[in-house]
Amino acid sequence: MPIYNSKFTSFGSYVPKRVMTNFDLEKIVDTSDEWIRTRTGMMERHYAEPEEAASDLAYLAAQRALEASPLKYRDIDMIIVGTVTGDHAYPSTACIIQKKLGMKNIPCFDLSAGCTGFLYSVDVAKNYIENGTKKNILLVGVEVLSKTLNFKDRGTCVLFGDGAGATIISRTERNDISRIIDSVIYADGSQSDLLYQPAGGSRMPASPETVEKNLHTVYMEGNRIFKNAIRSMYAATDELLRRNKLEAKDIDWIVPHQANIRIIESLADKLHFPMNKVIVNIEKYANTSSATIPIALDEAIQEKKIRRGDLVILTSFGAGLTWGAILARF
Repeated sequence: MPIYNSKFTSFGSYVPKRVMTNFDLEKIVDTSDEWIRTRTGMMERHYAEPEEAASDLAYLAAQRALEASPLKYRDIDMIIVGTVTGDHAYPSTACIIQKKLGMKNIPCFDLSAGCTGFLYSVDVAKNYIENGTKKNILLVGVEVLSKTLNFKDRGTCVLFGDGAGATIISRTERNDISRIIDSVIYADGSQSDLLYQPAGGSRMPASPETVEKNLHTVYMEGNRIFKNAIRSMYAATDELLRRNKLEAKDIDWIVPHQANIRIIESLADKLHFPMNKVIVNIEKYANTSSATIPIALDEAIQEKKIRRGDLVILTSFGAGLTWGAILARF
């Protein structure tokens, strides 16, 4: 049994200023606005400038989360960053954010779980809080995927955007109704070749040949990922409902990973859950990987959709393959 309970204290998000619409993409790749909209639900996405890196976006999102909380910078005792597009192979982007925020002598690390990076990070932070070793953890999901796209592959280059979403996970006070109630995370490494970046690691270091062949870009088997996404997010969500003796009708909101509107609609249909209670912003940002859920949460709270006391499920899937779900009272 946990010693303490954990909760989401605040959120913040940031997306780069440069907007790429479907019509902009029509000019550089063999695609069309109609093709993208009908198959993905996406209309635009934000791209970082050449000089912008993951830590720049993450720092601004983290600042906003801190400003939205009652906490001081000195109250933060850990930083976790979910990302697959960090500034460098090393040091961690979390350490760079720590420097930007002027924090010292706290543990900082990155977590790689593809698009499930934010949920994995929440699960890790939740456990640190519950076992009593930490009180306030700053957590950021951030990606700069525009710099890993192959604009000769129209099936993947239209899908992704850049952004960062941050939250602070804290120990609950007595009589606080807000709580991260339960979480599940999973992986199936036997399907790791369905979504990955072939070159840039120790398996295939950078070389003139890997650059020429666009091997430092996203590779994805879309149809198989699509089917796995629906199945895995449904399974994780259903497990949380059953484990906590809940039904879909008991949930106020579902915030899914924003990968494809058809995946989101199929998940809602399988759960017999109304789409008007599903948070969707894919039309504005496309797939920002580990940043999609915290950006969507921040917007939904700002727009007063999600309110204090609401019962919310977060669910995602990603490269690995990884997947998971979080049940929280906001």
